[in-house]
Amino acid sequence: MTILHLFVPILEVIIITVMLNYLLKFFWGTRAMDVVIGFLAFLFIFLVATWFGFPVLEKILFNVVNVAVIAIFIIFQPELRLALSKLRVKGKKYREIYEFDEFLESLSKSVYRLSEKQVGALIVLENHDSYEEYSSSAVRIGAHFSSELLESIFMTTTPLHDGAVVVRGTVIMSAGTILPLAHETAQLTKTMGTRHRAALGASQKTDALIIVVSEETGKVSIARDGIMTRGVKIDRFMGIIRSVFTSPETSPKLKLWNWWSQAK
Repeated sequence: MTILHLFVPILEVIIITVMLNYLLKFFWGTRAMDVVIGFLAFLFIFLVATWFGFPVLEKILFNVVNVAVIAIFIIFQPELRLALSKLRVKGKKYREIYEFDEFLESLSKSVYRLSEKQVGALIVLENHDSYEEYSSSAVRIGAHFSSELLESIFMTTTPLHDGAVVVRGTVIMSAGTILPLAHETAQLTKTMGTRHRAALGASQKTDALIIVVSEETGKVSIARDGIMTRGVKIDRFMGIIRSVFTSPETSPKLKLWNWWSQAK
């Protein structure tokens, strides 16, 4: 027990240091930092009054501190809520799934808004095969995916609306990308325009998933592995993309069974 008591002050100092470091990093560069500095100065004066034994000053400062703590919680409620929300206890895998779900939701809404307006679009969701070969001659974007950016690219008044947008992960890599047209295949029909032929051709050469919004009909199509599915509704659209870009987690029982099978 004596050894444990020796380590308690050290542990407390470490915990307090980590907490102060996190709070200072969060408030640094914001308007709230001035209040934090003022509060630390006030706390320093309170400690000095306690150390030198100024009873009246200590009593006044003690009462003020009690009120100030409650006031800080009220005044900085939004900032404190944001700071606490950043203390993520979930693992990396959970965050990746959450971010992908947000991206898929945003992508789906954008695609079907373009569909409603009958604005033609060609979107490449890069998988394992790189699209650098095609993106090298395109307009580099390198911006985090957003609905506003994607929809603005395909507006008919912009110079990039004719090409394809290449998305890697949740980043829009390039716009105005020229894709190879499809070779002769049973998938080709007379009603297919240039966008559909380009989507089919690119899907024959890579493992990417390519989304097409028809300018004539507004219908959404998905091309993958040289096969095009046309007239895809939003629920099925999200299901297809999720099945391609997310892998189901292996259950503990299945992992144990696989280990047992290999051991035998």
